[in-house]
Amino acid sequence: MNILLVVIIVIAIILAITGGLNASLGWLLWVAIVVGIIALIVFLFRVITGTRK
Repeated sequence: MNILLVVIIVIAIILAITGGLNASLGWLLWVAIVVGIIALIVFLFRVITGTRK
């Protein structure tokens, strides 16, 4: 798995935790969801196409 994709997933998890714990930063939860979905799409695209670097 690409190191950049791993970093994006970790950031999405951290933002999800932060957004869930602090109600005033609820918008971070939506940012985490969007970033997580983008990372999932990129991962699935790489798996389906078989692109390896």
